[in-house]
Amino acid sequence: MALSCSSLCSRLSLVRLCGLRTNRTTTGLYSQYVSCQSRLPLCRHYTSSKVRRGIGRYVSSRLQWANKKYETFLKRRFPRFYQLYHTFVEGFKLLFQDAKEVRRIKAKMYSDGVKFQDLPYREMEKLRQFRRDMIKAVPLVMISLPPFANYLVFVLMYFLPRQLLIPHFWTPRQQVEFRGVYNSLRARHHLPVLKGLEYTSHQVKDSHLRVAFKDLCAKVQSGVNPKVSEILAVRRLFSGPPLGIKRMSVDHMRHISPLLFLTPRLPGFFIGRRLNSHGLELLQLDRALSKLGPHQLSDAELRQACFVRGLNSDCLSINQCREWLSQWLQVSSSLKDSEVSLLLHNMVFLSANYHNGLKWSH
Repeated sequence: MALSCSSLCSRLSLVRLCGLRTNRTTTGLYSQYVSCQSRLPLCRHYTSSKVRRGIGRYVSSRLQWANKKYETFLKRRFPRFYQLYHTFVEGFKLLFQDAKEVRRIKAKMYSDGVKFQDLPYREMEKLRQFRRDMIKAVPLVMISLPPFANYLVFVLMYFLPRQLLIPHFWTPRQQVEFRGVYNSLRARHHLPVLKGLEYTSHQVKDSHLRVAFKDLCAKVQSGVNPKVSEILAVRRLFSGPPLGIKRMSVDHMRHISPLLFLTPRLPGFFIGRRLNSHGLELLQLDRALSKLGPHQLSDAELRQACFVRGLNSDCLSINQCREWLSQWLQVSSSLKDSEVSLLLHNMVFLSANYHNGLKWSH
């Protein structure tokens, strides 16, 4: 066919050069030439793309069919393993969705020149949480890359889910259970923090401020919820000596670190820098949340916000969580960057007795 088209082309050129007026012959040859030159490549291109799409759809449908059969087999024969498998698959989907969202946020920050502290609350919280999750998730992703290595991940998910996995790979039941574990670990440091504050109160020279500070510590130790005004009355102690973020003793900083799930097993210089960094980040989150309004948060977002700030929100109602978060924002909205140490101690002042205080009030 290619030869016939080229011969037709040469014959047509000769006819035109010789000035022949045989309309019938010329028209016939020209129409055949056009149809030969235009139709075949288009047909070939159309057919190959159609075939490729058909093969792609076929392969995709067969993979989906095989995956459904595999899941049905696991669900019927190994229900506990199927739960791990399903959680693993869904967890990676959520992780990739978060990665795409973070990429979009960072692209917007780069193109529009937006700084972290100027982002809306949800975008700011997404970046903060994703950074923390990735620090813990990267080893898991690297382990699962080799062929059949995902079965090792299943073993780790079964025996050490809280220690090795991020919340994307927890079941809903595990999420509630592990938050309770983390809250109990955090609560162990409430009393040492209060004891450290009581010891530090002797260094306060202002007698009026010293009395107010001792009363605040005594009230929290006795199981009473302090008022926002009582907390803000001693804010001056947390901007300079003896409780400013750069003035605290190393031992006291080691008791504050677990409240933010930071390791205390570092030199004092690094602990102070990390506390300051995380405290400022939390203060910026509070400012963005105040602009949004706590009433705009969903129930899950509200419980997560309370958990990040030190409250065991799973044992409280939504209204109680919203009321507590409102008290927290009343404190944080009044603070300067230099008073970030008070925000960290507020995780003890406002959270230590909130649940007990509610029970006693009834």
